[in-house]
Formats: sequence, C-alpha cells, structure tokens
Amino acid sequence: MSIVIVGGDYLGGIEKNLYSIGVTELVHISGRKALDRNKMNLPKNTAFVLVFTDYVNHSAAKNAKLVAKSQSIPLVFAKRSWRAIEGKLRESKFI
Repeated sequence: MSIVIVGGDYLGGIEKNLYSIGVTELVHISGRKALDRNKMNLPKNTAFVLVFTDYVNHSAAKNAKLVAKSQSIPLVFAKRSWRAIEGKLRESKFI
C-alpha cells in the first residue's frame, strides 16, 4: 500500500509504525514550500492521503483535498500522533 503524507516536518516513529501495518511506499510532503502548497502531485498507486491537521497550513490542506478528490483518492485527516492516526485509519477501514 502506498500513501502520501501532507504536513509536518518530521515523521519520527510514525513512519516506522506505518510500515509495520503494511505501507510499502511513503511520500512525505511538508507543505512548507510554495511549490508543495501550490502544485501537489500524487502518485497514481496511492491508497490514501494522510493530512496532519496540526502541522499544515490551510492552503496546503485545501490543495491536498482538491487533488485527492480529483483523482478519487481517499483522504484521512488526523493529528500528528500515532494514536490519532491509528484511530482514524481504523475508522476508515485502512487497517
């Protein structure tokens, strides 16, 4: 399963935990650079987009939402903590 994470400068242990639940490819977009916010490209084999709500600005989150919806890729919004991410992934039936 391939995912894209939008927001946050540092993933820490979240990356390791995502790989342990079956993620094979992870693309991280911090959203701080203007290019990240304005021109977001998602790989075609993306299972879902994970947006860190507490570490992303509004324009990057809005752009991620627009791009994901245009490609029919599911979105998951969560805080940058493993407990919050795991809960949202379970709600969305990704794990």
